[in-house]
Amino acid sequence: MASAGETGGSFRRQKLLKEAKKNWDLFYKRNTTNFFKDRHWVDREFEELRSGSGEPLTVLELGCGVGNFAFPLLERNVGAFVYACDFSEKAIDLVKSNSLYSPSRISAFTVDLSQPHTSLSPPLPPASVDFASMLFVLSALPPDTMHHCILKLKSVLKCGAVVGFRDYGRGDGAEVRFGAGNKLSLEDGATFYARQDGTFSYFFTVEDLRTLFVRGAKLDGSAVEGCEEDGGFEEISCEYVRRETTNAKEAKVMERVFVQAKFRRK
Repeated sequence: MASAGETGGSFRRQKLLKEAKKNWDLFYKRNTTNFFKDRHWVDREFEELRSGSGEPLTVLELGCGVGNFAFPLLERNVGAFVYACDFSEKAIDLVKSNSLYSPSRISAFTVDLSQPHTSLSPPLPPASVDFASMLFVLSALPPDTMHHCILKLKSVLKCGAVVGFRDYGRGDGAEVRFGAGNKLSLEDGATFYARQDGTFSYFFTVEDLRTLFVRGAKLDGSAVEGCEEDGGFEEISCEYVRRETTNAKEAKVMERVFVQAKFRRK
């Protein structure tokens, strides 16, 4: 029989899962375009995005938010066309209201990447994407649904296309600051949490990513129905990135841990 704590935790988890879309819409309604900084660093970390001869480059951004990746990329790379998707309708409205939004260079749409029945195609043609960006998006999905996102992504990538990934790593300072009441998984060692605003955060190991992309399994290691013998990706790089950030107001130093990786579609 489940304990009262387990029952209460399960109820809270289900409530938050049900309200996930509403909570993200409220997040963007509160913060509009002011919360995240533009990601001017991505073409430094992922050379595939650098502007060369201006040749066409089809890019997919999963979890685009308000365009902090897409718009700087479009300014730097004249040959890029970006498909930008997000769970939140409010976020997509903000992308489309940006003065830099032009349908000839960017197409923004909503999709729930955590569900098995949703698809990226349409609007994307199958096997049409040269580079896919996954920056701090997979951690916002429940762990037992992450494989759905990978399967959708795989269907729209060209053979040889690259996935650029960066997200929260195990032991990150943000994880350390979470209390026991924020934890949504009762299993020992689980690293899935709810923030105060009801949005989620998972903290990855490099092996988690290899399980999802290279092995093609669910995060817990179990098989994915209908998946190929392996995940359909080969690892280019997969490592921890460690940084120190200082909060001048509180005079505190936080150790940041991220996981950064690149995978190539076979």
